[in-house]
Amino acid sequence: MVPPVWLVAPFVVLLVMIATGPLLYPRFWEHHYRKVSMILGSVVAVWYALMVDGGWRLLGHTLEEYLSFIALIASLFIVSGGILIRVERRGSPLVNTLLLFFGAVLSNFVGTTGASMLLIRPYLRMNEGRIKPFHVVFFIFIISNIGGGLTPVGDPPLFLGYLRGVPFFWVIQHLWIPWLMTVVALCLIFMAFDTLTGKPVEEKPLSGRIELTGSRNFVWLAIIIISIFLDPAVIPGFPSLQRLLHVPFGIREVIMALVALVAYRTADRVALKGNEFNFEPIREVAFLFIGIFATMLPALELIGAWAHSHAAEFTVSKFFWSTGFLSGVLDNAPTYLNFLAGATGKFGLDAGNVEHVRRFALGMPSPVSGDVASGVYLAAISVASVFFGALTYIGNAPNFMVKNIAAQTGTKVPDFIEYVYKYSIPVLLPLFAALWFFLFNF
Repeated sequence: MVPPVWLVAPFVVLLVMIATGPLLYPRFWEHHYRKVSMILGSVVAVWYALMVDGGWRLLGHTLEEYLSFIALIASLFIVSGGILIRVERRGSPLVNTLLLFFGAVLSNFVGTTGASMLLIRPYLRMNEGRIKPFHVVFFIFIISNIGGGLTPVGDPPLFLGYLRGVPFFWVIQHLWIPWLMTVVALCLIFMAFDTLTGKPVEEKPLSGRIELTGSRNFVWLAIIIISIFLDPAVIPGFPSLQRLLHVPFGIREVIMALVALVAYRTADRVALKGNEFNFEPIREVAFLFIGIFATMLPALELIGAWAHSHAAEFTVSKFFWSTGFLSGVLDNAPTYLNFLAGATGKFGLDAGNVEHVRRFALGMPSPVSGDVASGVYLAAISVASVFFGALTYIGNAPNFMVKNIAAQTGTKVPDFIEYVYKYSIPVLLPLFAALWFFLFNF
């Protein structure tokens, strides 16, 4: 049963309050955002529990997704907080641009969350005394989002696609052109911004040496990345705690939680102090996103039903823009899955069948005469779900954490509305339109 449209209201209210709270009523929002998120999420959860056949199953699945999400980002946040990177060099347009490009590449090996948490603090320190809001914004654009578009490790939608049957190296083979075009364009725009408006800092020359404290945490980081693949869909026959014990988490999440606990208890205290580590950024994400996961459930069901019913008439362009804009305001992972299901259905395939998804990814002719092959649809959906996560602070979890960490250092960061109208709309949308025109305008 498709939920009533009015049930999307709690999600809209939460989205509006996230956008306006820090700006219009900051005192109330700072003290009560947890309650607001939980109450609005509870409204939707109670409706599903009492009014929908199978509602408890849907809520259980949503809880599983949330626990997987928070286990990954919390463990990466905690482990990276124990790694102190000091660069004996002042930020400059060239140095900053090189760091952003390096971070974009790194995102594909440790995820956008891991790269963001590792690099945001040294980036802020390097630019102390000259940092402006656009420095933080472009960090979010490049490292926290678009950079992770080359491997399934980079961003959650691509990993879910991998679990569903998309070959691991399909991503880099088909997305490297839009990735390179967008990352290079953003780096050049950033360099121009930094050259024209960045404040130079005059001081004695620095050595350029890189100092690393807490390097043993890289071992914990590697364990977290490896644990991502401990899934029955990746390793046939791998045990599933959800099925064995009927609990809303798995071996992967247990490993991440244990690693985070041990890493924090054994972390180098100098590194934690140097990073001014505290739990507020991840606490804010945890509370806001539990409300987002719950309230967006009816929105995702409505979108899924709409995508299935309209898939036959959807072009590559419609899949690109629909997936993109919805990924900017909803969690991009389930949005990706909904449109993947619609696109595979267009080709007479089942997104729940690993072999069908593999055939869809490798390319098959369209049943519609004159239409394009299936791989182009998958590329459009993949690019849009990852790249458009940079449109808003809620588009991807690292966005919120980077914003919070920067704000704690006294850096002026744009509020939700300013971020959208001053940066993402004028900078990102023209780039995404160019991508669409040259690569997906069929």
